[in-house]
Amino acid sequence: MKAMICKKIGMTRIFDDKGNAVPVTLVWAPTNIVTQVKTTDKDGYNALQIAFPEEKKLAKPQIGHLAKLNLKSRTLKEIRTDEVKALGDELPVTQFEVGDIVVMTALSKGKGFAGTVKRHHFTTGPKTHGSDNYRKPGSIGPTYPQRVIKGRHMGGHMGDEITTVKNIKIVNIDTANQILMLHGAVPGVRNNTVFIWK
Repeated sequence: MKAMICKKIGMTRIFDDKGNAVPVTLVWAPTNIVTQVKTTDKDGYNALQIAFPEEKKLAKPQIGHLAKLNLKSRTLKEIRTDEVKALGDELPVTQFEVGDIVVMTALSKGKGFAGTVKRHHFTTGPKTHGSDNYRKPGSIGPTYPQRVIKGRHMGGHMGDEITTVKNIKIVNIDTANQILMLHGAVPGVRNNTVFIWK
């Protein structure tokens, strides 16, 4: 399993061989480090914990957890895999290849409180003839059972959720600067932490 914790840089465009503009998101992918190896005998399942290399101030339990590797990272991710790795092994950007189809998970942009038109794409009411029902949600249920049914589409908090996007193609890889170029958009703001795996 190929997997990395990365950081979103921003968007740009590149041109392919035919001269077509291709929108890409640049993602900084420095070499990740294996910080913990979980096995079926000890933990009940096989998994690897990887860390994004960074210099952060840590709490004492975090310092103790990473003491063997002398790391100062707060960004850790556990991946279920049967692949055999040792503590301190590196996961470089070169594990991916141009043309790989990957899956991304990231925190989406928070958009605050949003109404039904913006949040759920409700249609609007008539604008003319004195209508007072242009962006109102309308009826939210029948007389019975005298309550709002769970899952009803209404206004509320929008965004700021863990979002997974599948079938993203790696267009190019800059190994010198450790940058992945992914086709299309990536959830979240700049400097957002993105988890990519194949």
